[in-house]
Amino acid sequence: MVKPLFLAKDVRYSIYFDATYSPISANTLGQYSMTTSNFGIIGYPLGHTLSPVFQNAALEVHGIDENFEAWPTHPDDLEAKVDSFRAEGFLASCVTLPHKQAVIPLIDGLAETAVAVGAVNWIINDNSHLTGHNTDSPGFLRALTELGEFDPAGKSSVVFGAGGAARAIVHALKSAGVASMTIANRTLSRAEELASDFSDDSISIGSCELTSNDLIEVIAKADLIVNTSSMGMDGGSAPDATPVTADMISSDVVAYDAVYAPPMTPFLKEVEKAGGKTLGGSTMLLLQGAVGFELATGKPAPVDEMFAAVKRATS
Repeated sequence: MVKPLFLAKDVRYSIYFDATYSPISANTLGQYSMTTSNFGIIGYPLGHTLSPVFQNAALEVHGIDENFEAWPTHPDDLEAKVDSFRAEGFLASCVTLPHKQAVIPLIDGLAETAVAVGAVNWIINDNSHLTGHNTDSPGFLRALTELGEFDPAGKSSVVFGAGGAARAIVHALKSAGVASMTIANRTLSRAEELASDFSDDSISIGSCELTSNDLIEVIAKADLIVNTSSMGMDGGSAPDATPVTADMISSDVVAYDAVYAPPMTPFLKEVEKAGGKTLGGSTMLLLQGAVGFELATGKPAPVDEMFAAVKRATS
């Protein structure tokens, strides 16, 4: 069932998501002794994450005696880490690169959107039963349409990357009714697999390698380009990399980078150089995180305060 959550006084931040989880009650939450953290984020690496900044701001607003922590988790340690989430009192964990698909066989069930996307970015503990949710898809679409003032319906799009974040964004763009979509990835087989997963009678999604000559032509005609890869990410393997350069891009393009650290990535700098419009990943990060906060705590996410905390941290 699709339920509305009004996350702030400003209705621009209202988010709709598929909820099959009954949030922990405030009474139950208050019974826990928060001597260790029961709320955090897993990924590898995690030097870039802003999640603790705005999640801890939200916890403070509600007076919840908890601390949202970053837990760098190597793939070899993932199974043990996820199993630890079944502990009594554990609330939830956000899930980021590279674990959004790898956690699926390690948990007990998936909410509807997580099934549709095929990736998980939140794991909620309910009496040792772990349910995977995906809030990236609605978070991205809200950021794009409400904050970026861009309606993807009927537009042409290119998505760079083929991981968990890409799946959520491809799902969101397809749901929004884009006219065309191409997925570009360093490994062609992964791009082809993702395109095949979401192609149907409503849209045939193309795929190509990042170095393909075909990509140059597609990018030049694109209305929207989205980077979901780790290129340009602080703490990543290619912090100075970008999937495109200014000479490849139309001045009318809108660009979204799911990478949020640094706020102005090499990709977004190239788009600005070409005269295009840019939108940074902290918007999607925060809006998906607001839904996760509500799932974990049963409290309304104070989105205005969460945005303010990110602004202070990045200014």
